[in-house]
Amino acid sequence: MGKFLLNKETQKIEMHFDKQEYLALSDEQKREIKSRFLWSRTAGAWVSRSKNNHYWAKELAKKLNLEDAGATGERLSYEEELNKKAEKAEARSERYEEYADNAQKRAKNMQSVFNECRKDWSWVTQPNINSSRGRAFTRSREKIISRYRQGFEEYRKSDYFRDRAETARQTADKKQLRNPVYLHNRIKECKRNIAKFEKDIIYYEEQLYKIENGEVIKNYQGEEITAEQYQNWINDTLEKLEYEIDKQAFLENCLDEIGGNRFNKDNIKVGYLVKVKRWGIVEVTGTGTVNFTYKMINETGNLKDWISKDPYEAIIEIVEAKESKDNIVNPYVKGDILHSTRPGDNSVFRAYQVVGVTKKGVKIQQIAVENGKPIKDKFISDKQSQRRITKSKWSDFVGVYEDDWQLHKYTE
Repeated sequence: MGKFLLNKETQKIEMHFDKQEYLALSDEQKREIKSRFLWSRTAGAWVSRSKNNHYWAKELAKKLNLEDAGATGERLSYEEELNKKAEKAEARSERYEEYADNAQKRAKNMQSVFNECRKDWSWVTQPNINSSRGRAFTRSREKIISRYRQGFEEYRKSDYFRDRAETARQTADKKQLRNPVYLHNRIKECKRNIAKFEKDIIYYEEQLYKIENGEVIKNYQGEEITAEQYQNWINDTLEKLEYEIDKQAFLENCLDEIGGNRFNKDNIKVGYLVKVKRWGIVEVTGTGTVNFTYKMINETGNLKDWISKDPYEAIIEIVEAKESKDNIVNPYVKGDILHSTRPGDNSVFRAYQVVGVTKKGVKIQQIAVENGKPIKDKFISDKQSQRRITKSKWSDFVGVYEDDWQLHKYTE
């Protein structure tokens, strides 16, 4: 009988059984194996396509009556995984360069005869003569031209392999570890995963405590879950947690090596001109704890005045530290009617009347909308809401919001 196991080094499920057992399987079973596994000559086994969630891979192995052989090997640290990936990429780039050189040699060889023959233009312009020698000449010329055309296909292959080699070299170079935005995003993922795994461990321990106190716990299929299963899940999750903690520490160390978090909410203010990696010089329109928003100032067309958001790590340098002053003026007076419109047809969705005004805000009360028009002084709610005048980060809108809807001044 065959077996299946988890290779901790690759984090893949492997199915091991001999060729005769595989040939004895039905066509449907073979198709199912190929849909979830790939044959690996290196491992001498069927290796799962999945890397993190192995539920269906294990279910298929059980369905084939394979023995669960547990796990083998030791899980690599994140740094070891990267180094191994880089080594493979470097070897792959050399292999693709060799493929490209060979394809170029084949192309030159295929086109060499035609390049020699075309020196005599009469060979190219010779008409087809319906005689034995004429037909033989025509067939010979067609073969030479056909090989010449095939040479272009080999040149295309050469370009393709060189592109693949360049991609592999970039992977081997580990350039992403010098990109602060990439590191920031990966660190954020690590923190999210760590919080999730810690929560899962607490839940498993609570369930294990219930079982130890005599409570029976079943899964969604009505099958009883044993204390051993929960303990195995705790051990697996602890291993994942340790991996994420190690990964976070490695990434934070890489971030420190390239200068760390040089910019934050304390030294980046609204109105500053800063240089970001992707867009060049932009104007800061808003600052948060982790991210900042900015407006394009050097772009044209659809990107002119376009607003975007990035983490502070995207900032290369401060170009001009000129903070903009908050000169927002309240544009409303008592009695003004404010309304929100439907995106489809700009018809009035809700309407409010300004019943009070301060320097930085207004007090509004909802009024009726009849035949698509707001009715002044016809209040449909006793509730009065205080709203602050704000400027949108994403446009030039200055006004108030209600449930994230912009309220615009109504005019007949």
